[in-house]
Amino acid sequence: MDLSSWTLAASIALFTGCALVIAVFGTRITGVVDQLADRTGVGEAVAGAILLGAATSLSGSVLSVTAAWNGHPTLAVSNAIGGIAVQTVFLAVADLFYRRANLEHAAASAPNMLQNALLIALLSLILLGPITPDISLYSIHPVSIVLLVFYIYGIKLVQRAWNQPMWQPSRTRETREDKPEQRNTRISLSRLWGEFLILMAILGIAGWWLEPAAANIARDTGLDETAVGILLTAISTSIPELVTSVAAVRRGALTLAVGGIIGGNAFDTLFTAASDIAYRDGSIYHHISEQTIVWLVLTLLMAAVLMMGQIRRQEHGPGGIGFESSGVMVIYLVGIVLMFI
Repeated sequence: MDLSSWTLAASIALFTGCALVIAVFGTRITGVVDQLADRTGVGEAVAGAILLGAATSLSGSVLSVTAAWNGHPTLAVSNAIGGIAVQTVFLAVADLFYRRANLEHAAASAPNMLQNALLIALLSLILLGPITPDISLYSIHPVSIVLLVFYIYGIKLVQRAWNQPMWQPSRTRETREDKPEQRNTRISLSRLWGEFLILMAILGIAGWWLEPAAANIARDTGLDETAVGILLTAISTSIPELVTSVAAVRRGALTLAVGGIIGGNAFDTLFTAASDIAYRDGSIYHHISEQTIVWLVLTLLMAAVLMMGQIRRQEHGPGGIGFESSGVMVIYLVGIVLMFI
């Protein structure tokens, strides 16, 4: 179906409908992943990074790849980076829903810290892309290959840190350990995987429909693709992360909440690699706008602040959240202001 001729009102209606679908089904998938983490024995941190991160990010990844394939490289990359930025803010929002202690304190674990370090490394590689020579093999830049290899290696380190931890956080009365619930270990594994795949497919289809709607909105409103990617598509396709992180906190699956966001962010860096493969006119890294580079730097700063919060482990902060959550929110607001000055 050709959506390029749709009116602005029709495009906004489609965009809103897809965003609602993502919110509803993104909520349900949290419980399924929590059960899979216990049933398979991989732990909440790894399940959050791979299963929840991939599932909730599917709509965003489909949008970025579709945008790149259709010749909108700026929208593709800005959607990926904007999604990582806003999802980091969503972790601060989830912190507000856990009143007993700072979320980073209660969910302290070596795997979550490793995932944050992995995220910083992957974002640094993307930032390196625009200043490297504009070379490619079959229109694929070498940075895309390095991103994929580094991600796989990083996830293996995360899994090893969960199976054989060489470092453990100090246990306090507010620390919540990742222990499987017995009721989850008795659920049919085939049923869980079936439901997970169906929900993941629904989120992917919603993301596929979001891309043409977003492109129409950008065209008809006069907004540039960076602004649309950072503020519109990134937020809408990241709704599952907000919903699932809050839902995980309410379920008491704190490691899943933190791992789902941070691990999902690490997974989201692969949007750029996938978009580079889909973009057939050379390296997508050399089409990254200056505004997107600013957001890359700000996102690196947010990840660093979050890492400091994970290490410091402030038990209680003013307003019910730790200093890192407040810092992340401030940095994100600074980024929005910089876009309009």
